Amino acid sequence: MQRNLEKVRNIGISAHIDSGKTTLTERVLFYTDRIHKISEVRGKDGTGALMDSMELEKERGITIASAATHCEWKGYDINIIDTPGHVDFTVEVERSLRVLDGVILILCSVSGVQSQSITVDQQMKRYEVPCIAFVNKCDRSGANPFKVIDQLKNKLGHNAIPMQIPIGLEDRHDGVVDLVTMKAYYFEGQFGEKMVEKEMPEDLKEEAARVREEMIDAASMFSDDLTDAILEEKPISEKMIYDAVRRGTNARELTPVFMGSAYKNKAVQPLLNAVVEYLPSPLDIENEAIDLDKNEETVPLISDFEKPTVALAFKLEDGKFGQLTYLRVYQGGIRKGDLLTNTRTGKKLRAGRLIRMHSSDMEEVDEIPAGHIGAIFGVDCASGDTFTGSGVNYSMMSMHIMDPVISLSVKPLDNKSEINMSKALNRFTKEDPTFKTYVDKETSETIIQGMGELHLDVYVERMKREYSADVKTGQPRVAYRETITRKSTFNYTHKKQTGGAGQFGRIAGYMEPTDEWFEFVNKITGGRIPTQYIPSCEQGFKDCMAKGPKMQFPVTGIRITIDDGAYHAVDSSEMAFTAAARGAFLEAYAKAKPVIKEPIMKVVIETPNEFQGSCMGLINQRRGIIEGSQEEGVMSVIESKVPLSEMFGFSTVLRSSTQGKAQYTMEYSNYKQVPQSVAEEIARKKEEEKKEDQK
Repeated sequence: MQRNLEKVRNIGISAHIDSGKTTLTERVLFYTDRIHKISEVRGKDGTGALMDSMELEKERGITIASAATHCEWKGYDINIIDTPGHVDFTVEVERSLRVLDGVILILCSVSGVQSQSITVDQQMKRYEVPCIAFVNKCDRSGANPFKVIDQLKNKLGHNAIPMQIPIGLEDRHDGVVDLVTMKAYYFEGQFGEKMVEKEMPEDLKEEAARVREEMIDAASMFSDDLTDAILEEKPISEKMIYDAVRRGTNARELTPVFMGSAYKNKAVQPLLNAVVEYLPSPLDIENEAIDLDKNEETVPLISDFEKPTVALAFKLEDGKFGQLTYLRVYQGGIRKGDLLTNTRTGKKLRAGRLIRMHSSDMEEVDEIPAGHIGAIFGVDCASGDTFTGSGVNYSMMSMHIMDPVISLSVKPLDNKSEINMSKALNRFTKEDPTFKTYVDKETSETIIQGMGELHLDVYVERMKREYSADVKTGQPRVAYRETITRKSTFNYTHKKQTGGAGQFGRIAGYMEPTDEWFEFVNKITGGRIPTQYIPSCEQGFKDCMAKGPKMQFPVTGIRITIDDGAYHAVDSSEMAFTAAARGAFLEAYAKAKPVIKEPIMKVVIETPNEFQGSCMGLINQRRGIIEGSQEEGVMSVIESKVPLSEMFGFSTVLRSSTQGKAQYTMEYSNYKQVPQSVAEEIARKKEEEKKEDQK
């Protein structure tokens, strides 16, 4: 692995579903001699793309798990992570962006900025990752890269500047004009592997000069040399433009835009040139950790091989040789036999086999130096753990993980399946922080939770295929929540007298709604409740949050304030105050007008214009609120908010209503109170379930 970090790039490829992420990665690997044959995502021979190594990915033609690979281009080491576009697998994008230095944001030249492009952009902002944009599919009917650049500016707020203009569009798309060199580039050979430089076509000279002037004007904001050259009318060198655009990109104040067609093998090589020219190296990025020995103060991490090692485990995979842990090394380096410490558990471990990944294939290496991404075998850890060498006790900030919004019961059909299902669930929950599982105490059913129907569907399918677990699934269930709508007081005394010491504890205060999940405020003065019993009070209240008294759903959004109480020198104990807190919670909750909340999803439908009316009708039938609708050429985009409970089976209904021409994306938005009629329906179903269980 390269130790000259100036020549290392850690990049991701992110976009909306079906924008061509995996297709582009496949071309990149072909042009950098990592593979010798291009496979398509939905290959006729059933092979699928190299980066979609999972059987399910090849069948469905989608990316489910992010795949890592690396390649070399003009002496540069490029580590690439191809991420899923489907919102159900958004954690894969989160954890990839957490460890990457730069991103290629792919946009479709026909559809432009779509709903998932907005989500990816928000994730990039969260981790402050610089990006360059690639407007793909310029060969498609209705392609308009300049419309996409306008959307980048207006919808995403990017300072987007074109670095190229296309030579022809749709079926006449032949190549691109580079606005830095002012040369035309064509792509010849069976797979467009020969990049041929020619003079620019006459009819494009005027447009190229105009767009170049705008590009130089925007870039000059980041370079005094370039500004001086413009003002003094001196010749502008290519290096001046490269330096200015790179500076603006790394500061996340400029987004250079490139264009082409990955599927038709057009303009992928110039994009690779742009990756090494404009995206940052590990040395350009400031990374921080917190020092656990110094009151969690932040410390900068330096990509230096001689410093103590600091690495972040960002993804786990259970392969045929045991658990594979993907790592990004931020400082120092990991060599075979090194002693590492997991700062979360305090456990020490020896580094065994070190791997450099190439999708599902792997190459053994002797070390993973700072600034690189690699993998290690045989390490027991969780996603987001930090590993350090001797002399430091640092922890890296973990990634943003969303709560699951949908659940499903799974039941093994025989004993063997039960053992295999248990193994599968154990592995999946370790690998994916948004996939959770538990056993329902009342029904003894195993419940799995995730981000959407497709998410759970994929895991159930993997249980059957990879673990031979025959399982039966129940109806999908929505993750309802309970909360209160007004303030209420409590003054509860827990008293129990048996032989010997009894139990006594009195708690008084009030409960009120809040935006947080749970807050506990202690306003006890004068030792009315001794300090050692306060944590027991808090624990008692917290225990009640797991299952609400109204309808047995988890409770959220409650602030408890205790301001009075009483204790007994002999009879009071931690157990007594925990019980008193439970009683106080039930007393106040009943008076605080509890309601049920349901998850609301942001649903974006893209449909041909003639089906716009019927799509809006489908949203209205599902208690949805249409937030906006716009026509973009022959397509309409409808944005809406719809309760998750109404979205089951929506894809089938949408397909049949639009002759299979519409598609939709759905992601979690927020929780909202359910209408009275729906609350009554939920209560009725709960009652039926209870009777069913009693039988």
